[in-house]
Amino acid sequence: MDLFDEVKFNEQGLVPAIAQDAETGEVLMFAWMNREALQITMERNVACYYSRSRGKLWIKGETSGNTQKVREIRLDCDGDVVLLKVIQTSGACHKGYRSCFFRKLEQDVWIIDQKKVFDPESIYRDKK
Repeated sequence: MDLFDEVKFNEQGLVPAIAQDAETGEVLMFAWMNREALQITMERNVACYYSRSRGKLWIKGETSGNTQKVREIRLDCDGDVVLLKVIQTSGACHKGYRSCFFRKLEQDVWIIDQKKVFDPESIYRDKK
């Protein structure tokens, strides 16, 4: 049996992927993976995702330098979500935060409860 047989890719050939800090358990980001991205992630132990907006694969950190070294790959009970336990360098979020989940709902208002760990303008200025 092919190990990919247990992964339930959707109609577009994608599966949701959650990146979690391997040491703290903090959820860092959500992205999509296709079969090739999952294969690259398994082979290289670095997070590779599929960008729906760009229509191509991307290795996390290839532009920003904020890489994700994969320590563990898990598949949920239904086979339709991948969990990557990673060692994150600097921030995971393209807006400069450690986690993409930097907003928290408090009394019907979204509050930013993290500080930026890098300046996205200094990294992405020429990449847009």
